[in-house]
Amino acid sequence: MGTVNMKALFHGLQRAMEVELGVNREFIAHPGSKGDAMENSWIELFRKYLPNRYSVDKAMVIDNEGNVSDQIDIVVYDNFYTPFVFRQNGFTYIPAEGVYAVFEVKPELNDHIEYAGEKIASVRRLKRTTVDMISSGRLFPARNLTKIIGGILANTTTYKRETLANHLKGLSGLKTIDMGCAEDKYAFKVEYDNEGELDKTNESMSTVYDERRFREVNYSETENSLVFIVMQLSQYIQQKIGTVAALDYNKYIEASTRGVEEKDSEKKGETA
Repeated sequence: MGTVNMKALFHGLQRAMEVELGVNREFIAHPGSKGDAMENSWIELFRKYLPNRYSVDKAMVIDNEGNVSDQIDIVVYDNFYTPFVFRQNGFTYIPAEGVYAVFEVKPELNDHIEYAGEKIASVRRLKRTTVDMISSGRLFPARNLTKIIGGILANTTTYKRETLANHLKGLSGLKTIDMGCAEDKYAFKVEYDNEGELDKTNESMSTVYDERRFREVNYSETENSLVFIVMQLSQYIQQKIGTVAALDYNKYIEASTRGVEEKDSEKKGETA
C-alpha cells in the first residue's frame, strides 16, 4: 500500500482556499462594495468546504417573540430541523433555533474584538424553543439547547498573539469569542474552563456563558490558517453540538397570528 504526503495535501487545500477567498476582492475600490465582497468570499468559502448539511448566509436572526439580532455577516445554520428562512425586502431572517455559528467579518482584527463580541451576544440572547422529534420512526425527547459558536474573520492583523489573547480574555458572558482567523497571519481557537452545558431553558444561556473562564488560545501556522478555521468549525459543530434542537412550530404559528388577533380585538373594541 502506498502513502501520501498529508502536509502537501493540506498546503494544496490552503492555496485553493486562498484563491477562493481572494477572487475579485482586490479589484473593488468602493469601501462598501469591498466589504460586501469580503463577506461574500468568506460565505462562499464556508459553503464550499463545510459539510453540505450546513447552510451559510448573511442574515439577521429572529426568535418566536419577534426579537431580532444585529445584522450578522455570516450565519452557519441548520436547514433541516429549521427549514423555513424568511427573505423580505433584501434581508434574510433565520430562526434562532437553527443557528450553529455566527461570524463578524472585518478587513483587520485590530480593534474589532469587542464589536464582534457585541454582535455575537445579540444572537445568543434570543429565545429558542426545543421539542420532541421523530427520527427513524422513534420518538426522541426534546434535547437541550446548544451553544452558539461566535467568531471573527479578517484578512490580516497587526496584533501579536499575546495581544490578541489579552483582548479575547477581556470579553465575558455572551460576548465571548470561540474562534477566528486573520488570513495572512493565523487562525485561532479559544479554550475555556468551566464549560457548562445548557438545559432546555433560555435562562441557562447567560449562566453558562457567564461561568466560562478563559484558559488559552490555540493558533494555527500562517500556511494553514484557512484550513484550520474550517476544520475547527466543523469539529466543534460535530463533536460539541451535533444537531441543533428541533424548533417548536406552534410557537411560531402563535406568533404569526398574534398580530391578527390583536387587530381583531381592537376592531371589536371600536364597535362595542
